[in-house]
Amino acid sequence: MRIKSHWFKSEREKTPQEIAGALAFTIWRIGDNALKNTRKANFEIAIGTQYFSFLTEFLVFLIQVADRIAHRKLPAEVRFAFTSALANRVAETLAENQSRLMGNSIAEHKQNFIDKLNQRAGEYADFNYGSDGPEFAFIRYLAYCMREVMDEKDVEWVIDQMMSIEAPEAVDMVEKTMSNLFEAEPRQPRIRKVTSGD
Repeated sequence: MRIKSHWFKSEREKTPQEIAGALAFTIWRIGDNALKNTRKANFEIAIGTQYFSFLTEFLVFLIQVADRIAHRKLPAEVRFAFTSALANRVAETLAENQSRLMGNSIAEHKQNFIDKLNQRAGEYADFNYGSDGPEFAFIRYLAYCMREVMDEKDVEWVIDQMMSIEAPEAVDMVEKTMSNLFEAEPRQPRIRKVTSGD
């Protein structure tokens, strides 16, 4: 999956909210890609409640990853503003999709996501995330949470799918994206070479 994660125009420093907004779009794409990959690997994830339960767990995991990376880069109060903006934007995107497919209000779906995020944040807090990424237990906890989402026949297999494939790839993408978004200097746009017909 290709991700655009550089600022191209910048006459000023980006706010935590602007960085969070850009990252939220990428996190949504990473979560959606993990869902598609898992379904392609012959796991049954039914459209509806199960589909959004999978997305919720994976997006919560990605927000925890982003928050830990922000801890390395930002002062505490700026980190709080960044993570709050990120969580709210991801929650809105999920809620809009969920409301369109399943009914109920966007506000209700958003609040359910925030409640789950707050619950899981306390649980993920038990695990370390260092300069070289998450410890084994951090990723294993995602796999444990996914067991609650999957059908009984897929429960054991989803652990390996999460720990060996989906989580490591997702963590790498969030690390790279945040590194690029927090770069002080904007990237210059590439100039395409055009072949003339003359």
